[in-house]
Amino acid sequence: MEKLKLLLLAFFFGFSINTWAQKTDVTGVVLDDKGIPLPAANVLEKGTTNTVTTDFDGKFRISVSNKNATLVFSFIGFDDQPVKLDGTKTNLSIKLLSGTTNLEQVVVVGYGKGSRKNLTTSVTSIKAEELNRGAISDVGQLLQGKVSGLNISSSGDPTKTASVVLRGASTLNSSQGPFYVIDGVPGVDISIISPDDIATIDVLKDAAATAIYGNRAANGVIMVTTKRGSKDRTQIAYNGYYGFEEVSNELKMMNADQLRAFTTKNNLNFTPENDKGANTDWQKEILRPRRAVSSSHNVSMSGGGEHGNYTASITSIQREGVLLKSDFSRVIARLSVDQYAFDDKLKIGLNVTNSTSNYINVPQRNTVLLQAINHLPVSPVRNPDGSFFENFISTGYFNPVALIEHGTDETKTNNLVGNITAELKLPWGFTYNLNVAHQRLSTSHGEFYDSYYSQYNSANFYNNPDPPQTKALINFGVNGSALRNSYDNTNNIVESFLNWDKTLGGHKIKAVLGYSWQENTYGDGFQATATNFPVDNVGYNNLALSNYTSVNGYVVNFGDSKAYQKTRLIGEFVRLNYGYKDKYLLQGTLRRDGGSMFGANNRWGFFPSVGGAWRVDKENFMKNQNLFSDLKLRGSYGVTGNSSGFNAYTAQFISGSVGTFYYNGQQIGAYGPNQAANPDLKWEKTATANIGVDFSILKGKITGSVDVYDKKTTDMIFNYAVNPVLVPVGTIVANGGTMSNKGIEVSLGATPVKTANFSWATNLNLASNKNKIVKLTNPLFIGGDSIRRVQPDGGGQTGSTLQIFKEGRPLGQFFTLKYAGKDANGVSQYYDKDNNLTTTPLNGVDYHYVGDAQPKLLLGWGNTFTYKKFDLNVFFRGVFGNKIFNATRADLFRPSTAMTTNILVDAQDESPNDLNAYKYSSRFIEDGSYLRLDNMTLGYNFGKVGRYIQSVRIYETINNLFVITKYSGIDPEVEQGGTAPGVDSNNFYPKTRTFMFGLNVIF
Repeated sequence: MEKLKLLLLAFFFGFSINTWAQKTDVTGVVLDDKGIPLPAANVLEKGTTNTVTTDFDGKFRISVSNKNATLVFSFIGFDDQPVKLDGTKTNLSIKLLSGTTNLEQVVVVGYGKGSRKNLTTSVTSIKAEELNRGAISDVGQLLQGKVSGLNISSSGDPTKTASVVLRGASTLNSSQGPFYVIDGVPGVDISIISPDDIATIDVLKDAAATAIYGNRAANGVIMVTTKRGSKDRTQIAYNGYYGFEEVSNELKMMNADQLRAFTTKNNLNFTPENDKGANTDWQKEILRPRRAVSSSHNVSMSGGGEHGNYTASITSIQREGVLLKSDFSRVIARLSVDQYAFDDKLKIGLNVTNSTSNYINVPQRNTVLLQAINHLPVSPVRNPDGSFFENFISTGYFNPVALIEHGTDETKTNNLVGNITAELKLPWGFTYNLNVAHQRLSTSHGEFYDSYYSQYNSANFYNNPDPPQTKALINFGVNGSALRNSYDNTNNIVESFLNWDKTLGGHKIKAVLGYSWQENTYGDGFQATATNFPVDNVGYNNLALSNYTSVNGYVVNFGDSKAYQKTRLIGEFVRLNYGYKDKYLLQGTLRRDGGSMFGANNRWGFFPSVGGAWRVDKENFMKNQNLFSDLKLRGSYGVTGNSSGFNAYTAQFISGSVGTFYYNGQQIGAYGPNQAANPDLKWEKTATANIGVDFSILKGKITGSVDVYDKKTTDMIFNYAVNPVLVPVGTIVANGGTMSNKGIEVSLGATPVKTANFSWATNLNLASNKNKIVKLTNPLFIGGDSIRRVQPDGGGQTGSTLQIFKEGRPLGQFFTLKYAGKDANGVSQYYDKDNNLTTTPLNGVDYHYVGDAQPKLLLGWGNTFTYKKFDLNVFFRGVFGNKIFNATRADLFRPSTAMTTNILVDAQDESPNDLNAYKYSSRFIEDGSYLRLDNMTLGYNFGKVGRYIQSVRIYETINNLFVITKYSGIDPEVEQGGTAPGVDSNNFYPKTRTFMFGLNVIF
């Protein structure tokens, strides 16, 4: 009996021990850094799928598998915090640190990472949850208004990417967009990234931050880091939305009754060919009959274990344009795997992303937009028999709906990026990294204009290109015309670098030494055109069906003879960071870069930088003050280069066809030089000096930074006019120009209210930049200090230009006639070059400087309100102090031609006798300032739902709810990039207002 009792006692004792080992209840509360409970925070048992979320009071209860388990606490916007139970902890109070204000926040700075507290340079970091929301297919739009000094402009066209300019334009030659680095791979096409896959974006602004990328960093660098799997949790997530887009504004054109009353009043008569008794709103006729639909679906899986992690996702984006036929779709698949080996000293990474896009463009889009506003409302879309109405007697008068119906314009792309990385931890604080990457962009483009278009050949069909290009006559062949091309661009990259991270007492040293090699092949493919097809429904898919040889004089267009190019970039770089007691910080970088696209005598360039910072809050004299919890002063200077916008042949001598000459009774084809060689062509260099201060006051309730910079580009490359006796071509691409940008940037963040149930967080960023072309000439190739440009060439405007490149003036300087009101006869008059009044001004002679397209102030203001499980985000964006040349308005201000083309409603008081009314002049330069409620999102988080769903959030978003502006055009957000900013020229794709409903689910 005693033995039986002992056995039973041992059994129950062992059972109780086993029960404790298998299941332990842990309770507690999760608080933010201010001690306020966090509802819906995540509590995960590390290494398992066992998870719970906190209730409204931040409390939780979880049963863990053993008493020594590790719990990981997480919440959006806060740093994850692991807590080991160690057999005794069963009631916990956890305080999470805010990731947005934590000085230990990791920042990606190129070939390494660093904590924000030790930065000596100007870097702005944006987390995924802070990016813009909406029907956005372009990553550039995600950053609109979010980063001080980043000027982003976009239209409503889903097939067109936004223009991005950081701290003002730095060159006259290339795209002014920044250089993108995605997960350490330099130069990746940003369109390959799904917005749902982004974890953080770091914008490197000053040269000290960007000089590590040397010859590609003159326009700034944007580092994109994608989401990675976690060792601590396995997760499946879905993010999706469905939205509707509608035109937010249109031009106020006269309807049939208004125009008929105007012509009657002024004794003007429609021709019978045009006046069919209709009342057509042509702007609406080219729109979809219903709202455009947008949708996005992203499914991701992530997880990992003790020695690796993975992330896989697939994203489908569909966005209809508001114009007929306009459509965009994209599918992005992504896989990232990190595997550790040799006691986690070696990490091997594999990243593969493939993006397939389909762009269905509006055929002859810009001409369609022009014709829609020019067409008379008394003309119908279709004739009684159902055919399209046309009047070919009127030159340049084409039915815009017919242009869309009878044309096809499509582009398909496949973008593949794959890279393998290796990171090996070595003794004494060294780490070796290797990155091998391959990028391939395949593009297939096709256009087809059926036999209907052949009718336009006799009516002078001009295209309507974006400024600064000028119009050109188009011929659509016979019985239909087609164009098709297919090109591949490939980039192969090898980067190898060694990091050293060492702490010696109060001294901290971080250094990187590396080598970069990149070879690029562009335009590997073909192009061909054809005409004279037997039927209209073949499209561009089978050029062999054409019979172009029977069309007299037809020449097949095989594309640009310079399409195929191969370039190579080689770089060697070093960076050293030194810190003493976390108070005094220094950084120095040096990169030596070589590029094959430049002259044989100047293919290598050096790009140095230096920066320093003083953490004032760490000084002893700051210990007894309670105002600043962080105060850092920093300064830097660096030089970067520009290799974009220059092709493999820029410095080469090229010969080709130069027309014909008459010889022995025949016109003989002439062959000669058409590009001069310049073996001394070298890098453009941009030097930036930056002084900044970072601060946090009132225990982190208010944070901010202020930066003042001076950026100057020298040796600016330009195509200079030269004496044709010295250079037969008459021009040469050479260094010589100088451009300056000076500005100030302010970023502020605050949490004015934070209680148990309600919080309000706000952030504001402001930026002001002054741009100036300091020098435009080269001592060896004098071409004058100014160049008139931008010629929209509207009716009666031949020879009229809108802008000028001029020493001492900014890029985007308007230079045109200066309007002086009307004379006694009601005729518009202008100031001549001597400021005398005239009604017969001369183009280019009687011109004045009359405004600047560059904005004086950029603003972004975001506000986030939370109430229990509700959240509301309201974001305003503004641009102030810039001018817009409304060439569209000028071309629609022609009362004397109201019987052949439509006019604006507010031109009704103009006299047809005023033949000067429409001239490009200061009369049509308007204030482009605006304040836009860009985004408003209301969401509700249900938290955990059932056993398997960890979080469910629904939301509704409205984009572009309203805009406050004095601008009379469709929208003041006209193109701010390129070399012709601020010109609205009859081709603005309407901005849209979006209503969107979204769902986020985490399993």
